[in-house]
Amino acid sequence: MRIGNQEIGLNHPPYIIAEIGVNHDGEVNRALELTDAAAEAGADAIKLQFFETDRLMSKAAKLAAYQKTAGETDPIEMLRRLELTIDEMATVVEHAHSKGIHAIVTVFSTELVPIAETLPWDAYKTASPDIVNKPLLEALMATGKPMIVSTGASTWEEVNQATQWLDSIRRTKLAFLQCVSSYPAPDSAIDMMRSVFEASSCWIGYSDHTLSTDTGREAVLIGAEILEKHFTYDQAAQGPDHRASLTPSLLAEYVSKLPEIVESGAIDISIEPRKRVLDCEQDVRLVARQSVVTTCDIPAGAIITRDMLTIKRPGTGILACNIEAVIGCTTSQPIEADVPINESDLVQFESPFAIK
Repeated sequence: MRIGNQEIGLNHPPYIIAEIGVNHDGEVNRALELTDAAAEAGADAIKLQFFETDRLMSKAAKLAAYQKTAGETDPIEMLRRLELTIDEMATVVEHAHSKGIHAIVTVFSTELVPIAETLPWDAYKTASPDIVNKPLLEALMATGKPMIVSTGASTWEEVNQATQWLDSIRRTKLAFLQCVSSYPAPDSAIDMMRSVFEASSCWIGYSDHTLSTDTGREAVLIGAEILEKHFTYDQAAQGPDHRASLTPSLLAEYVSKLPEIVESGAIDISIEPRKRVLDCEQDVRLVARQSVVTTCDIPAGAIITRDMLTIKRPGTGILACNIEAVIGCTTSQPIEADVPINESDLVQFESPFAIK
C-alpha cells in the first residue's frame, strides 16, 4: 500500500497521522498552525474531518458522555461551531503539501464525497462508527484513493463484513486501524490489533486515543504499520477532543520513540486475541453510528422510496448498511421527518447482513 510517495508495510517506518480532527475549533488559522506543529513533530500526514452538521445529525442526535464531560450541552450546536468549509480545507491541504506532509480527511456523509474529491487529498479515512455505513464506504472506495478504516466499538463480525464490502481494494489500497472509541482511551487494548488483521487481511495500524507517548511504540512492536494520534494546541481548551489529545511537544516525543523499532527486528505479530466491543465504547457506539433517517413525514401504510431516506446520527435505528432493504417496505405507523427508522416502524423488515 502506498500513500502519496510513501510505502506502507512492516519493512518500512510506521506511517504517522497527526489527527487535527476538530481541534482547530472551527478556525482555519488554527488548523494551519496545527499543520505546522505536525510537520515539526515528524508526522507524515495531518487529518481533518469533513462534515456538514445538518447532514450528519438528525433531531434525535445526542451527545456522547465524553462530550458532556468536556462541557458540551448541545450536539448540533457543538458541530456547527467546529465545521470547516471545503474552501478552508483547501487552504490547509495546500499548506500541508507545502510542508512536505500529506493531507487526509474523514468524510462523514456520502453526499460530501464528490465535494471532497475537488481537493487533492492523499487518502481518505472513515471514523469508527461508520464501519457499518456501507454506502459511505463504497462511495469512498469508488474514488480510487487509499482508504483507512477505523474499527473502534466494533465486533470481529463487523470488521469482516466491511472487508467484504471493500474486497476489491483489500490488497492494494486498504488499511484497518484497531481503535478504542473512548476519549481518552485505556492503554490496554492494543492487543486486539492482530484480530483486526485476521479479519481484514490487509494493512493494519492503531488509531490511538490514549494520552500515552509509549503506545505508538507498543503498537508497532506487535505489527502496526500506521499510527494515528490526536493532537491539540492545549489540552485544557474548550471542545470535545482536546483533553484526549497530545500537545505538539508530546506528539514529537511520541514520534521520537519509533524510528529504531523496524531496524531492531523486535516486531512480534503472533498476538491474536478476538476483536470485541469494550464497555467504555458502548456509549459512542450508540450515539455516533448512523441510522436510516426520514427526510419527510411518512404516513402509516406508505411504501418507502429512496427520496424519503437519508443517513444520519444516532445509531439507534436501522443501521446505514440496511438502507436499500428499507426501500419498498410499508410503514406500520406514521413516522415524522428527521428521525431514525426502527424495525417496529415497518410491517416487515429483513436485514441482508448479519449486523443490524
